[in-house]
Amino acid sequence: MKLLYLECNMGAAGDMLTAALSELVPEADTLLQKIHLPGVQISREAVTRCGISGTSVSVKIHGTEEESCDVHAHTHPQEHHHAHHHEYHHAHHHTTLADIADIIRELDIPDPVKEQALSVYRLLAEAEGHAHGCTVEEIHFHEVGTLDAVADITAVCLLLDAIAPDRIVASPVCTGFGQVQCAHGILPVPAPATAYLLRDMPVFAGQVEGELCTPTGAALLRHFADEFGHMPAMRIQKTGYGMGKKEFSAANCVRAFLGETDAAGQVVELKCDLDDMTGEQLGYAVTKLMQAGALDVFTTAIGMKKNRPGILLTVLCAEEQRELLVREIFRHTTTLGIRETVCKRYTLDRKETSMEMPCGTVRCKKANGYGVTRCKPEFDDLTKLAEEQERSVLDMLC
Repeated sequence: MKLLYLECNMGAAGDMLTAALSELVPEADTLLQKIHLPGVQISREAVTRCGISGTSVSVKIHGTEEESCDVHAHTHPQEHHHAHHHEYHHAHHHTTLADIADIIRELDIPDPVKEQALSVYRLLAEAEGHAHGCTVEEIHFHEVGTLDAVADITAVCLLLDAIAPDRIVASPVCTGFGQVQCAHGILPVPAPATAYLLRDMPVFAGQVEGELCTPTGAALLRHFADEFGHMPAMRIQKTGYGMGKKEFSAANCVRAFLGETDAAGQVVELKCDLDDMTGEQLGYAVTKLMQAGALDVFTTAIGMKKNRPGILLTVLCAEEQRELLVREIFRHTTTLGIRETVCKRYTLDRKETSMEMPCGTVRCKKANGYGVTRCKPEFDDLTKLAEEQERSVLDMLC
């Protein structure tokens, strides 16, 4: 299985993630040239931080590089001017989420990459809306910050499409601490939009004063990371160093490790017996455990002492999720004790592709390994086509 591990010990920003991933892709410069945005120039250069060599990515809009908060937004019609070094020709140029969607859709890049980029920017807009206490439609982005973020987001989406990892794992994210100067004034670190995007992720302040994780970096991690934790056992094939613009006492970089991991891994099985919960309560508990990151949750009917019928609740999770899931089981069920078993698990390599069927194009879950290859149409796509064509789902498979 191809695994990508992102080490965010010095936070994460769009340009740092772009730079780190670009070192893993031989044709990175060619891919970045496909991002044709008005007045935007993307360039890579070799730099050294604390004696470590890596790559820095620069995004200039009309010859000017964004240096403060990477995404600035405000509510309409109130005006908040951009940082002074941009005011003289950008202060009144603003865009909405709909404008940004049009910009991304016009790019000469694959449609799936466009959709990924749009999804990430929607996360940014939602975070800004939450921070400002308004709807996504009321958010207006400043031109320089907007194009800078679109360039970074699109670049990361393009590079990840080229790398095509089966799984992406990210480390806990360092946020930094203190305060940062933004378009609206002085904000705490992490900035409100960043803090909203980082919810439910493992984060820590670290020892560096300043903003280490930006809204764009947080949105990209939220969208692409399958899980967070320490580096899994893997055979590293390539390492990319994405350097930030600022100099600190520690090397200011994101590291990207690309390698292989065995299909056989370990999974934790958490079990408890229940005989005093209603079906509604148990159904809600299962939903909350899945939302908390469980790999699977299922129930089995059992007979308990005093001839009582009961339910065996089984939760499967990754080892790094064990403590969180134990807490969630105690929180959402009436159990007084949980049993744990560590199991070895063998899995087929899985990826999602598209396939043409007589009824139309559907997504397909493709799995292979151990001499086996399988391809299963996505049932939701089949039901959608069945509804549109007024046919049964069984007809879709013929």
